[in-house]
Amino acid sequence: MTAPARLPDAASLEAVLAGLDPASADAALLPALAASFPGFEFGFAQIDDDYWRDTRSVIRPDGTRLGELRPWMMAELAKENGDASAVWKRLKETDLQITEWRGTSAFVSAPTGPGAADYVQIALGREIEWRAGRIVNPDYRPWGEEELLDPSWPRTDQLPDSDRLAGPVYRLLGRAGGAVVHVRSFLDRCDRIERGKREAKRPELERRVIREVGPGGTRETPFMEAVPDYFGFVPRELRFFQDWEDSSARPHRVFAHWALDIRDYTHKGEREVGFIPRPLRPPKERLLMTPDASVHLLMERIEAVDREIGLPFGWFFLMTHGHWVDPDVGLAIAQGLKAQRVRLPDPDAGVLLRWADRTYGF
Repeated sequence: MTAPARLPDAASLEAVLAGLDPASADAALLPALAASFPGFEFGFAQIDDDYWRDTRSVIRPDGTRLGELRPWMMAELAKENGDASAVWKRLKETDLQITEWRGTSAFVSAPTGPGAADYVQIALGREIEWRAGRIVNPDYRPWGEEELLDPSWPRTDQLPDSDRLAGPVYRLLGRAGGAVVHVRSFLDRCDRIERGKREAKRPELERRVIREVGPGGTRETPFMEAVPDYFGFVPRELRFFQDWEDSSARPHRVFAHWALDIRDYTHKGEREVGFIPRPLRPPKERLLMTPDASVHLLMERIEAVDREIGLPFGWFFLMTHGHWVDPDVGLAIAQGLKAQRVRLPDPDAGVLLRWADRTYGF
C-alpha cells in the first residue's frame, strides 16, 4: 500500500470540521474527510468517556443568549463590588439559565501502509450543548465568587433531549501534541527522545558505582556493569507495536481495537512523550488472578476473552493495559509454558515469554 501524498494536518482538519452541519455531522464526518484527503480509508470509533468543556453561556428560558458565563458573571460581581452573596441573592430571583458543553472522545484512523503502526490517528471531541439548569442554586449560598464562575451543581448524569441546544459538533481535542498523529513517525519520536535522555546521562552513569554492604564487607559494582542494557532500553510504546507485529494479532489493525491517548509536551524542561492505549471494545468482566486458578483454567479464560473481543492474543494487550487482565495471569501462563504444561502458538509464546522476562505496562 502506498501512502497518500498529503497527510491530514490540523489546520485543514479544523476547516473540514467547521464546515459540518450539526444536523448531519455524524453521517457527514467521514465523507467530508475523504473528500478533503483523497486516498485515505477513514474509520471511526467513539469512546464513552464523558467530559465537560469549561465554556458555558447565560441564556433566557426562550434561548436568548446573554453571553459567556465567566465574563458575564464578572460584570455582575463588579456591580456588587465583588460581593458573591449579593449577586446570588439577586440572580436567584431571576429565570436565567446556564448552558454547558458535554463531549465524548472520538477517534478517526486511516492506514498508510501494511505495518501495525502504519496509520494516522485523529483525536476528536464529539460535543453537544445542553441547557444545564438555573444560573445559581437558589438553595445554596456560595462561599465565594468561584462557585458562581465555575458552577458544578447543575450537572446530572442524564439530561432530557428537550434540553439539547446545539450539536453535535466535532473539534480536534486539545490533547498535548496528540490531536493528529502519524503513529509510525510518533514511535520514532518516542525512541529518539528516550535515547537522547539516556545518552545525556552517560557521563554521569559511567562514573556511578553501586555500593553493597554485606558480611564480607563493602562491594562496589560499576553501574554500567550492573545494568549493562541501560542504553538498549526500548520504550513500552514501541514494545506494544512490536509485540503486535510478532503475534497472532498481526493480521488485524491496531486501530480497529485500540485508540491511543497520546501525549507530547515539555514539563520543567523535560520532554514527555508517549501514549496510553484505550480498548475500543473491552470485555464485560475483568480477568483477575485468584489463588485457586490453575494454569489450565487461566488458558480457558484467556481464550474466552479473545473470542469476546474478536482478536487472537487480544488478552495479552489488555494485560499490558493493566486493567482488564491482571498481569499475574500472564506471568502464571508464562510459567506454565516454561514447564510445558500449556501451549500457545509459537509467535504468541515468544511474545509472552519476552514480556515475562521484562514486563511493561501502561
